[in-house]
Amino acid sequence: MGDVFSELIGQERAVAVLRRALEGKRHAMTHAWLFVGPPGSGRSNAAKAFAAALQCKRGGCGDCEDCRTTASGAHPDVTLLRTEQLSIGVDEVRELVGRANVSPVKGRYQIVVIEDADRITERGADALLKGLEEPAPRTVWLLCAPSPDDVIITIRSRSRVISLVTPGNEAVAALLERRDGIQPALAAHAARVAQGHVGRARMLARNEDARIRRREILALPGRLTSVTACLNAAQNLVESSALEATQSTAEADARELAALQAALGVGVRGAKPRNAQAAIRELEEQQKARTKRLQRDALDRVLTELTGYYRDVLATQTAPGIELVNADLADEIGPLAGKTSPEQTVHALDAILKARTALEGNVAPLLALEALLISLSLAGRP
Repeated sequence: MGDVFSELIGQERAVAVLRRALEGKRHAMTHAWLFVGPPGSGRSNAAKAFAAALQCKRGGCGDCEDCRTTASGAHPDVTLLRTEQLSIGVDEVRELVGRANVSPVKGRYQIVVIEDADRITERGADALLKGLEEPAPRTVWLLCAPSPDDVIITIRSRSRVISLVTPGNEAVAALLERRDGIQPALAAHAARVAQGHVGRARMLARNEDARIRRREILALPGRLTSVTACLNAAQNLVESSALEATQSTAEADARELAALQAALGVGVRGAKPRNAQAAIRELEEQQKARTKRLQRDALDRVLTELTGYYRDVLATQTAPGIELVNADLADEIGPLAGKTSPEQTVHALDAILKARTALEGNVAPLLALEALLISLSLAGRP
């Protein structure tokens, strides 16, 4: 087993900075860090690895109790906030600030990891800022976000930025082979089509259903032969993403509701505690927000796959011979590239970007997908 940084593939420069901090180099260590990088680069993994290394007496051996409990989320002095909601509110942040001010019980530091710091609300950011401005002596904040610009400037200016990059396909494939025992051909395929997203590559390599869903998405461009076909396809995508989100949260929803009812005493000898219904309604709203986020994530994966597809079409049109992301679909991509122009393909890519922006702006998913697929249908006509 390697040390805690062994799975941060392609991140040699970032790891070197973190190691200098662990070694106590002058001005290398600070109380607040901001890990940024594209999806799949391993932002949260890097933050958790650094947390383990900070607690470990050997600088992140990967074998000791501190390393193992940090990785599993069981270390008493490492708090991990991973939200499934659309935002992180002020109450959650205040709770974290309070926790951060407590002296370490067991470890060398009191560490708080926030995986989605870009989702902190404005009031939450104000509360976090107070914690960063007056940190306890042994407290370390590890924040994660897609880019520095996704975090308000007052927080960014008080944090040291660690920039991660998209790892190469060969490195991702090697990790899948070494860590997950994936056969070389499948590992190489998954790494290529995931375009450097380690988590996505692992899912595709290990889950046949994920590979089937990907193939169904990439068959869409050839099926958009009429407005009716576009509207039906959009409806199917939205319904399937909603079902996927609902199924993935059903167990957690039931568990959370049961725990809340038990805490409130609901159902105990017919008791109906005051404010119980209000608390349950609040939980239901939070669960709906989580499901909405997961549905949006599922639709975003659709857009990512389509972006790779039309990237390959454009590459075939303008740079013959370049390696395709979807090399397994070359027999379908070639004819489309031949009957349409690069300008049409650029319009298709613009439509995908517009759909992503619409979904981020809370436009109804069905409307966003209908507009997208109609645009793709027009871009695919000779």
